[in-house]
Amino acid sequence: DLWSGSEGGVIKVWYGEGIEKSLALQREEKRKTSFLVERSFIDLRAMVSDGGACPLPAVDVKLLLSDNSRSKVWSAGYLSFALWDSRTKELLKVINVNGQVDTRFDILSSQDPYGYEIKQNLFSLPRKDKVRSPVGFFQRSRNALMGAADAVRRVAAKAGFGDDSQRIEALALSIDGMIWTGSANGCLAQWDGNGNRLQEFQHHSCFVQSIFSFGKRIWVGYMDGSIQLLDLEGNLLGGWIAHSSPVLSMAVGGSYIFTLAGHGGVRGWNLSSPGPIDNIMRSRLIENEALYKNFEYMKVLVGSWNVGQEKASYESIRAWLKLPTPEVGLVAVGLQEVDMGAGFLAMSAAKETVGLEGSPNGDWWLAAIGQQLKGYSFERVGSRQMAGLLICVWVRTHLKQFIGDIDNAAVACGLGRAIGNKGAVGLRMRIHDRSICFVNCHFAAHMEAVSRRNEDFDHVFRTMTFATSSSGIMTTSVSGSTGQLLRGANGSRMPELSDTDMIVFLGDFNYRLYDISYDDAMGLVSRRCFDWLRDNDQLRAEMRSGRVFQGLREGDFKFPPTYKFEKHIAGLSGYDSSEKRRIPAWCDRILYRDSRVSSGNECSLDCPVVSSISLYDSCMQATDSDHKPIKCVFNLDIAYVDKQTMRQKYGELMSSNNEVVYLLQGLEAFPEVNVNTTDIILQDQNPSSVKLQNRSTKNTACFEIIGQAPNLSGTHFSGYPTWLMVSPAVGTISPGQTIEEHIVLKRL
Repeated sequence: DLWSGSEGGVIKVWYGEGIEKSLALQREEKRKTSFLVERSFIDLRAMVSDGGACPLPAVDVKLLLSDNSRSKVWSAGYLSFALWDSRTKELLKVINVNGQVDTRFDILSSQDPYGYEIKQNLFSLPRKDKVRSPVGFFQRSRNALMGAADAVRRVAAKAGFGDDSQRIEALALSIDGMIWTGSANGCLAQWDGNGNRLQEFQHHSCFVQSIFSFGKRIWVGYMDGSIQLLDLEGNLLGGWIAHSSPVLSMAVGGSYIFTLAGHGGVRGWNLSSPGPIDNIMRSRLIENEALYKNFEYMKVLVGSWNVGQEKASYESIRAWLKLPTPEVGLVAVGLQEVDMGAGFLAMSAAKETVGLEGSPNGDWWLAAIGQQLKGYSFERVGSRQMAGLLICVWVRTHLKQFIGDIDNAAVACGLGRAIGNKGAVGLRMRIHDRSICFVNCHFAAHMEAVSRRNEDFDHVFRTMTFATSSSGIMTTSVSGSTGQLLRGANGSRMPELSDTDMIVFLGDFNYRLYDISYDDAMGLVSRRCFDWLRDNDQLRAEMRSGRVFQGLREGDFKFPPTYKFEKHIAGLSGYDSSEKRRIPAWCDRILYRDSRVSSGNECSLDCPVVSSISLYDSCMQATDSDHKPIKCVFNLDIAYVDKQTMRQKYGELMSSNNEVVYLLQGLEAFPEVNVNTTDIILQDQNPSSVKLQNRSTKNTACFEIIGQAPNLSGTHFSGYPTWLMVSPAVGTISPGQTIEEHIVLKRL
C-alpha cells in the first residue's frame, strides 16, 4: 500500500491492489480511472476520529517509516509518533518523544467497545445511519480542547516559539529491528518495534538532519555538516566533518556510503571507515602529495572605520580604499556606528529576532564602497549588518569562482548582551577551499573599561555561531574519515572562530592609552614619537598578559593614533581640544591569525594559509568622522588540493594497492552461515521453523527475511502476503550462535 502524510496530521493510504489495477489498464482506460484512483484513499485521521475527538495531534506529519518485518508504519510529527498496523490500518499507539503514551488515545481505546472492524463499517455507512460511540460529551469536549492546544503548539513550533529542541528530525530502522530517531538538540533515541523508548544517546549537540542504517552500523548526519558513526548499541565509533553544509541524506552504493549536502555536494565514504583502509590510503596519498598539491598567491585588503553615523565624501572613501597594488583580489570592509540612537537600536534588536537586517545608512555605504571598487572589476559576495556594525566583502570577478560557502553571524554585546550598539558581525567563506573569516568588532568605550572590553572579545569569540560548520576535509570526493571534529579537552565543542584556517579581527576595539596625561600624549604626537606612545597602549599590555585576543598577531604600525579628532580638520592639529581633552588612542585595529603554529612554518597542506603584512596604515586625509579609517594589506599563500587529480590518484590506489584490495574483498565476503533445508509446511496455523546458524567465530552476521509476492504486472514486490507472519524477520546473529525463524499462517 502507498502511505502519505501531510499538514495537519492527515495520513492517507491507497491500497496497492487498486494502484496495480490502474497501472495495468490501457492508456485510454487509465485516463478514465485516474480520478477514481485518486479518490480511493483511506483517510486514517478521519477513521480514528469520533465526535470531533481525535487521538492524533493536529501537527504536520514530517516523517513516515515502514517496518515491513512487523507490518507496522510509524508516522512522526514535531514531538510525537503514531504507530499503525500496516495490514488493518489500525492505530496501535500514540506516544510523545519521551516515550509516554498519549492519554487521549488510552481513553478513546478503553471507552470504545466497537472494534476496529465495526468502526471501519461505521465510516462506510451513510452519514445519517452512523452510530455514535459512547464516548461522553465531556470527554469529547476535553479531546477537542486538547486538539486545539495541539494546533497552537503546531503553529508555535513552525514559528520557532517555545522549547522545541526535542522536535523529531530523522527516523530510521536498523538491521536488528530497532527504530532510531534524531532530534533538533542532537539527541538520538532507540525504540523497539512496539514503540517503547529504550535508550538515549547524546554524542553531539548539533541539530540531527538525517540517519541511515546499513549492516551493523548507523550513520548520523548533522546540521553542521558532520557525520558520526555508531554501532547498533549506540556506541560512538568515529566522526568527521563531511561537508560545509547540512547532511541532508545518505545512501549506499557499492562499498561506499554517499552523503548529500545542503549546497548540492555529494561525497562518498568507504563503508569500513574509520578503519585500516583509511590509514593506508592516507599514508599513500601523503606520499603522492606533490601530484595534486597546488599553491595560490593573493593579496587581501582589509579596512575599518568608525564613521560616527556620517556619510563620508567620495574623496575620503577613494583615499581610504585606493588599491595599493593590482594584485589585491579581495577587499573586506568593516564599519562601526553606521547608525545609532536608542530608537534605531531598539528597532534593530527587534528586526534581528525575526531575521531582518539593514538600514538606509548601511545601504548607502554598501553602494558607495561598491561604486569605488566597481572600476577595479570587484563584485560584492557578502555583507552583514547588526545595528551600527556592518561588514562586507568584495572579490575580483575572475576570482569569484574560487569563493564559496559564504556565511554570516552576529553577536550583540550591548545592554544585557542583547543590543547591537556594541558587539561583532562576521563573514566567513572558503577561498580555494580554505576557511577564512573576517570579524568586525565594536567593544565597550571609556578609559577604565578594559575588563569589559576583554569580556566583550571573549563573548564574541565563544558565542559567534555560523549556520554551517567551517571545518573541511582534504577535498576529495571519495575518501576516508580524514576530517576530525574540533573538540576541547573535556569533549565540549570548541568555539567556531577557532575552527578556521585564517581569521581577521578588525574594528573599533576602544583600547586607550594608560598612565599618560593629555598634555604628555599630545606632546609625543606633535613630535611624531609614536613608538613611545605604544608603550602605553592598553591593547598591547592586555595581549602580552594573555587576557585578550589570545593567539592573534598585529602588524607593526607607524601611523598616528586614530582617535579622537574634530571633524573636518586635517592633520595632527585635528585631535580633540574640547573641555573633555580626550587622550589620543589607537582604538581602531586589525589583528589576525593564520594556519601557522610557529613563525617558521611554511605553506603546505598541513599549514594551508600563511600570511604576511605589506601595509598597515591609517588614512589621515579622511576628516568625516572623529575616527580615522585604517587599512591592512595581507599577502596570502594558500595551499590547496587539485580535486580532480586527487580523485584519479585515489582511484588508482584503491584498485592497485594489494593490501587495500585484500581488505575490500574481506568486506564483500559472504558470512559463514548454515540454513537448514527442512521443508516448510504451513497448515492450521501451526508454526513451521527454519534455523540460521552463524559459523563464524569472530564476526556477527546480519539477516533479513524478504517476502516477495507477484503483482498484476508479473513482477514482484517486497513484503509478506497478508496471510503470512515471519518472526523474527530481521536481526543479528552473534558468532557461533543459532536462531530459529517461526513461519505461521495468519488467520484472516
